Amino acid sequence: MIATELFTADVLQLDAEAEIARVIAWLRRTVGHELRRKGAVLGLSGGIDSSVCAALCARAFGPNRVLGVLMPERESASESLSLGQAVAERFGIPTVVEPIAAMLDAAGCYARRDAAIRQLVPEFNADWKCKLALSSLFGDSPYRLTSLVVQSPDGRVLRLRLPLEPYQSIVAATNFKQRTRKMLEYFHADRLRYAVVGTPNRLEYELGFFVKNGDGAADVKPIAHLYKTQVYQLAEALDVPAEIRCRPPTTDTFSLPQSQDEFYFAVPYAELDLCLWADHHGVPADQVAEATGLSVDDVLRVFDDIQAKRTVAEYLHAAPRWMEADVRRD
Repeated sequence: MIATELFTADVLQLDAEAEIARVIAWLRRTVGHELRRKGAVLGLSGGIDSSVCAALCARAFGPNRVLGVLMPERESASESLSLGQAVAERFGIPTVVEPIAAMLDAAGCYARRDAAIRQLVPEFNADWKCKLALSSLFGDSPYRLTSLVVQSPDGRVLRLRLPLEPYQSIVAATNFKQRTRKMLEYFHADRLRYAVVGTPNRLEYELGFFVKNGDGAADVKPIAHLYKTQVYQLAEALDVPAEIRCRPPTTDTFSLPQSQDEFYFAVPYAELDLCLWADHHGVPADQVAEATGLSVDDVLRVFDDIQAKRTVAEYLHAAPRWMEADVRRD
């Protein structure tokens, strides 16, 4: 058990330079010696996680053995491409731009999603914008429900309760985006004999905020052990561009602006980091409430939500099942 006076946000403080050196050594050993790859490929989204991973890889392998892949589509935030390019320029990383809208069109990504939306909004078409929004974790209802938010070309906004079938279809269709990007990353990795770098932080990795065989697929995940707060600490030490360090985390998946809190986490990352750390270390809810400014009831709700998300993440983390434990010995 941890004493009240010891449980503060300081539990997430780390020696950034020492952690950078530790990750770099791990990357060199894992990619070069264990996987026998010559460098690293990663998607650059303009977000904090991919930017930190790019900086770490540039230090680990040298900038010329890192390839940043920029993969905009028609619903990407306007600044994502320019921020990704700014990261590459800061760390001297070569890049390729791979627009994916045509591939998504061919796979029916937009058409399948729009068809699901039209089950609720028959007039919805390509001129409209949309996103999914999760109800607050701290509301009166014990149930967290997802709503569809759409905006018409004239600015009219509708928010509708989303039944399970269209919800699953919308999510399944948008997952084409992450899987298409990963396919391109592996193309470049194969041609260069590089390793693909995954960019989830600990919140995303442990709580299942990724697409199976999409952004969840990678050869190495160098910051999956770090809380989001710690990723920002590394970003400052690595001199990631300030405009990225100051940018709120987004999903960059739907045409309407959307934060990660609104779509999945429901709690700002600073408070959620502390709650997750406390859950790992058995810190009582009253101590967590004092440290985070949340009520005890709210902390208990976050603890319950963490466990629910871990349960969902079990499938996302699961490896393919085999009839025999070690088929290679047959």
